[in-house]
Amino acid sequence: MTADFKDYYETLGVARDADAAAIKKAFRKLARKFHPDVAQDNPEAESRFKEINEAYEVLGDPEKRKRYDQLGAEWNRQGPPPPPAGGWSEETAGYQFEGTGFSEFFERYFGGTGFGGDFGAAGASGRARRGPRRGHDIEGDLMVTLREAMQGAMRTIAMRHVDPKTGRESVEEVQVRIPAGIRDGQRLRVPGHGGRGMDGGGAGDLYLVVRLAADPDFRVRGADLFCDLALAPWEAVLGTTLPVRLPNGESVQLKVPPGTGADDHLRLKGRGLPKKGGAGDLYVVIEIHVPPHVPDDQRDLWKQLRDRSNFDPRKS
Repeated sequence: MTADFKDYYETLGVARDADAAAIKKAFRKLARKFHPDVAQDNPEAESRFKEINEAYEVLGDPEKRKRYDQLGAEWNRQGPPPPPAGGWSEETAGYQFEGTGFSEFFERYFGGTGFGGDFGAAGASGRARRGPRRGHDIEGDLMVTLREAMQGAMRTIAMRHVDPKTGRESVEEVQVRIPAGIRDGQRLRVPGHGGRGMDGGGAGDLYLVVRLAADPDFRVRGADLFCDLALAPWEAVLGTTLPVRLPNGESVQLKVPPGTGADDHLRLKGRGLPKKGGAGDLYVVIEIHVPPHVPDDQRDLWKQLRDRSNFDPRKS
């Protein structure tokens, strides 16, 4: 099977020499635009969100980006890049996943697709082992959104297989349960949906490695979530109450106490990811923004405040 090339730079709308900051900025802008919670009236939003995440998964990772750039503009004339760490085999080339959130191009060149088990393994003498032989375990990547990690979900994965010997194609649909509280890097095991066994041996298993989709507004650390909240200087000084959006699309009112400083963390208890015995917390990280332009009449007010205040941030 050949995988259609994905131009990740075009997906994010950045130049090939864009730095990490520009790539992150472009990702966040597009991810907010096509976030399923925001663009609910756009039927293509979910697929675009996943394409944007896939592009950022590669270009936002220095090692993956380096491997991707090695393909070059003439990638399809140079043949495939070096195999993944797990290597390819005659069997690995025969499987393609649909419904994981990742393209076949990503799975083949940047994913965790790999095989294990003892199907066809040889003994110490070099001869094929006799008797029942268990099928290969198959491994792939599964993109999971933050909302799915919060609430849990069911996903239908289509496994397309082309027999390397006969060229015959078959498709198997597998129902995968994503439990609430799933973490990035966890492996979901689907028993009996790996490679076929031989001579009465059982089938291998399917393993899906969870890749938590990057969210433009929330960062994940274990079961805790972090998001940023911008305040005007007077809001930080005097205090205020503002709405904060939660990952499930709802919002809560957050009370910002007077005297809140930049980088302060305000905790919303139990608003993080589910975990054993409860849930993590959501931490709202404060940013203080100043007006980019101040009209003359307001500038006079700032001058009055400067002249009357005895606050010195360098001595606090």
